[in-house]
Amino acid sequence: MDMQVSYLDRLFDAGILMDMGVDGLYARSGLFEDVVSGIEAMVSRVGRADGAETMRFPPGMYMKHFEKSGYMGNFPQLAGTIHSFCGCEADHMSLIQCLQAGEDWTKDQKATDLAYTPAACYPLYPIVAARGELPVEGGVYDIESYCFRHEPSKDPARQQLFRQREFVWMGKAENVQGFRQKWMDRAQAIMTELQLPHEIEVANDPFFGRAGRMMKNTQREQTLKFELVIPITSTSNPTACCSFNYHTDKFGQTFGLKTADGEVAHTGCVGFGLERITLALFHHHGLDAKLWPEGVRKALWG
Repeated sequence: MDMQVSYLDRLFDAGILMDMGVDGLYARSGLFEDVVSGIEAMVSRVGRADGAETMRFPPGMYMKHFEKSGYMGNFPQLAGTIHSFCGCEADHMSLIQCLQAGEDWTKDQKATDLAYTPAACYPLYPIVAARGELPVEGGVYDIESYCFRHEPSKDPARQQLFRQREFVWMGKAENVQGFRQKWMDRAQAIMTELQLPHEIEVANDPFFGRAGRMMKNTQREQTLKFELVIPITSTSNPTACCSFNYHTDKFGQTFGLKTADGEVAHTGCVGFGLERITLALFHHHGLDAKLWPEGVRKALWG
């Protein structure tokens, strides 16, 4: 925890991040955003050969699609829903009185038809499914979204609202492994160019509860998830900065994704945590980007 707080304080002191009063929610400086843009440009250059369709999503998604995804069954501790005032004039007066008295004013807040996007790829599946069968060669998509996960922390690399850049593949099962391996190689090449120490590890998602423990074991045994980890606030517990996932036919079954021959589509994705990679760069190369190694600066900004 001391390393996390120390790094966060140094980022605040340097004006790279700015405190917004809630752990895991920070304003970002122009320099921080310049680094994020450089990382995005590198990922775009590497992925251009795939001919992916580009989509960019807002941080919210349709509640019905969120419910259908199964996220609440697996990760209720991380989910966020969007609520709004739904009362009458009398309820509004009561709300104002509660605010003035410093009391709970949220009793008339009701769930809207929006949820916060938990992972960048979740809004993609219903969009693609609504188009009908996938092309014969499958589908490849370049997507990005702000995502929300309710896990407040003093660790600056564990933010509650953050950006994921993903490449998603949909189609035949036998092609997923090749897609995933290609992107594992590409991601490691990017980190090498950025002169960041990294490793690839078998991983699991933070499934909730007793049944979740079995799902974690299954995910690891079947090597459905790998992560690229970089030490940021801990050397013994490095931070996952990229993930490489094979969903089998889970989203195909859930959203009705079909291959060109009518079979249930399999899906896989690679995700880049843009804030985390940026924070890794500041940690390893210093808080003054003008002093970063020339090769790193060239990779980011040419």
